[in-house]
Amino acid sequence: MDLATQTHLKPLRDWLQFRLHELEAEVHAAEMERREAPPTGDGEVVDQKDGANQQQQASLAQAQEQRDLDELAQVRAALQRLDLGVYGDCADCGDPIPMARLTAQPAALRCAACQTAYEHKR
Repeated sequence: MDLATQTHLKPLRDWLQFRLHELEAEVHAAEMERREAPPTGDGEVVDQKDGANQQQQASLAQAQEQRDLDELAQVRAALQRLDLGVYGDCADCGDPIPMARLTAQPAALRCAACQTAYEHKR
């Protein structure tokens, strides 16, 4: 971890903690909404257009919840790296992740070059 990152650890930790609580609230709200939603096929007569719209809305809600769960895991992992003292070091090459990248993406696991290589491999 470079010196610039070390001096910015407190604000980065604060942002990650804030985002953690925000995501936990969003995931909880989505779970509650899903539980309270009327079951599909409850005997209500709907035309194909309404049915397609309901299905599309359900798919969108599911995708948004999965996105939040994925980000929640990334934020938790970043906080764990902070606790272990390895936050700010690229998981692949070990070099310090530039402060500009951490400011833009505080949960970043890799430097930009290694992240690009990782995405191309997938």
